[in-house]
Amino acid sequence: MLVAVLLAACDSGSSPTAVQSTVKPGSADQLALGRYLTKAADCAACHTSATGAAFAGGVELASPFGKFYGSNITPDKEHGIGKWSADQFYRALHDGVTPDRHLYPAMPYTSYRSMTRADSDAIYAYLMQQKPVAVPSKEADLKFPYNMRFGMMFWNVPFLKNSLSDASVGQSASWQRGQYLSNALGHCAECHTPRGAFGQLDLSKPLGGAALGRVAAPNITPAGLAAVGWNAADLQTFFATGIAPQGSAYGEMFPVVHLSTQYLNKDDLAALSTYLLGDKPLPPEPVKTITADTTELDAGKRLYTAVCAGCHGFQGDGKPHVAVAMKGNSTVRNADPHNLIVAMLDGIEAQKFPGTESLQDMPGFAGQLSDKELAQLSNFLRATWGGQPASITPDQVKALRLTTAH
Repeated sequence: MLVAVLLAACDSGSSPTAVQSTVKPGSADQLALGRYLTKAADCAACHTSATGAAFAGGVELASPFGKFYGSNITPDKEHGIGKWSADQFYRALHDGVTPDRHLYPAMPYTSYRSMTRADSDAIYAYLMQQKPVAVPSKEADLKFPYNMRFGMMFWNVPFLKNSLSDASVGQSASWQRGQYLSNALGHCAECHTPRGAFGQLDLSKPLGGAALGRVAAPNITPAGLAAVGWNAADLQTFFATGIAPQGSAYGEMFPVVHLSTQYLNKDDLAALSTYLLGDKPLPPEPVKTITADTTELDAGKRLYTAVCAGCHGFQGDGKPHVAVAMKGNSTVRNADPHNLIVAMLDGIEAQKFPGTESLQDMPGFAGQLSDKELAQLSNFLRATWGGQPASITPDQVKALRLTTAH
């Protein structure tokens, strides 16, 4: 059935790439490991709402099939998972089956399927030590026939896989650890791999980018990352702090950094970067020189000077604690202009990053600039600092303006 939502994923089965656990069940070490793994698996992103108690659910997950809501995974016996055993918890992660029903793949069990039993048990032990919260889980609001939950057993047959194609090549211990962090715990493929007609991952294009929401998940293959200037050191900085010379985390990537990757230790940050780039990374590509129509670029430059330069700098260098640089920015350098146009239309909320860095809010210009003006501004940015052709049309801007921002 088409019940596979855009948040579904298909990752590898039981994997030797996970660090084998030697902690004693029920020990302080297991609880500490469970806390770390719960963050690495980004559980709070879906199970802790902005105004609710930790892990009490309620986070809305929109999809073309309807709306899903993160469930209550506190140890409350009536509304949470307080009656679940460790075996039942593992089956939910591994098979997408709880004691009383099949899960929709909005809960990424097709990624968590490759999580080791020891890591599952550690997360279970940690969650069972949290405060029980008596808040009912909100039922998914889905259209027919996607609301027929039993259909998941039929979807699982062809699409619940035990392996996932790797976008990079490597054999080192760091690469193997990064594979586990990416494919199992971090479930990166869930957002960054395109999907087929039934919502399943297109395994021929792992991490090749996908338009899941208003902000598209970019191509994070080795070639895709190199094309917009990423290297291992900058990736590690980005995952640890949310900000790097190539730009800052925004859209759905901001909570990933805020709730998950900033808590990874140095070895795991290095491993994740190693996996994404491969054991033999491609060199970051320099920004290409672009020849474009002078009249159009001049029009875009005037707009940039009027509405952008005050924060991003007249030379596109950005300002600390204010705005990121446009020069060499990965969104500006991306061949797909989707996110650049969306950012200009909608703006970006003020963000506080780990440590002392923060950025002011970027206002949206949907009500201030016309489609033609935003196209001219986009083309100036791309041709001047992005190495991309000045080929954005007003119709492209209009198409994104007419779509829902949230």
